[in-house]
Parts: sequence; structure tokens; C-alpha cells
Amino acid sequence: MNDSARTSYLENQFLIAMPRMLDPYFTNTVTYLWKHNEEGALGIVINKPLKACIADIFAELDIVYPIEGFFRERHVLAGGPVERDKGFIIHDAGQQWESSIEVTPEIAICTSKTILQDIAKGDGPENYLVALGCAGWDAGQLEREITENTWLTTPANAELIFSDDYTAKAEAAAALLGIDLQKISPEAGHS
Repeated sequence: MNDSARTSYLENQFLIAMPRMLDPYFTNTVTYLWKHNEEGALGIVINKPLKACIADIFAELDIVYPIEGFFRERHVLAGGPVERDKGFIIHDAGQQWESSIEVTPEIAICTSKTILQDIAKGDGPENYLVALGCAGWDAGQLEREITENTWLTTPANAELIFSDDYTAKAEAAAALLGIDLQKISPEAGHS
């Protein structure tokens, strides 16, 4: 593949749902797009906390953890409507676990139980988020949705990915573009 084709892909970008988003699953979401190529795209919603906490995941997987309150306060996120029973961990790059995929020199994605065991022991990455499920688009689907003004895109930012202020993430991501989502009409206009 030539470099000009490669640069049109949106890996390591945020997808910010526009106010006119029709799919209720993605209303007011920010999705971290970690894979995008001619076959389609994969991302993880980073601002949709579930009622479950990381301690619940540890209990489900029989992982022992010493810090009782800490993991009860850390939310698990609804990462997307695809593979909802599969856990995805976005984490600082550097350390490698058996299924780690480095997206950038700063950010990696992993699906390994080993990373969760290391997090429980205090040997995991400094920054991480745990999500159940992911978001996926077939070839050309995401590009079509972007041209239909369903999504805004902006380069991802690690600080925002790992922030636990979930309600502010959509506004903060749009602010990276200088856009106030509150001022965008949910009605589509065409000239």
C-alpha cells in the first residue's frame, strides 16, 4: 500500500458522535478508533460506564486483588455492541502482554487475562481502561457515516482516553477541534 492511501485511515483517532446520531447506543459517545484499513474499522467507546466495576470482572475471572475499595470505584465501560462478552483493555504502551497490539508508541490494546492479573497485583500499566465489547464497521461503512455527518473525527489524546470524567469526554474531544457540541443543531442541513 502506498503512503497516500495509508494516511487516509483514521487509526488513533476519536470518533465523536454528532448530536444527530440516530443509533441510541452511540448517542453522546466518544469512540477510540484503534484499527482502520480497507477491510473496515474497530474502536472502543471510552465514555459509557456500566454499573459493573473492575472488581466484578476480577471476581468473574477468579482474580485475587488486595485493594478492596479501589477496584470497586473503577468502572468497566460498554466498549461497543460487538463481542459484548469480550474484554478489551486500552493501556499505556511499553509493557507487552500476550495479546497486546501497539497502536502508537503511547497506547496499546489488549484482551489478555494476564494484564488483568497484573493490574490486580499492582504490576499492570499505570493508565488503563477496561471495556466489554467493541464497535466495528464494515469496509466503507465508517467513511460513509462520516460523509453523512454522523461523526466528527480528531486525533486521539491519551489523557482524554484515560480520564474517568466520562460525562465530559464528548465535549472535551470536540473542544480539541474548537467545537462546542451544545451549539451544533441536531438537524442536518444540506446546501
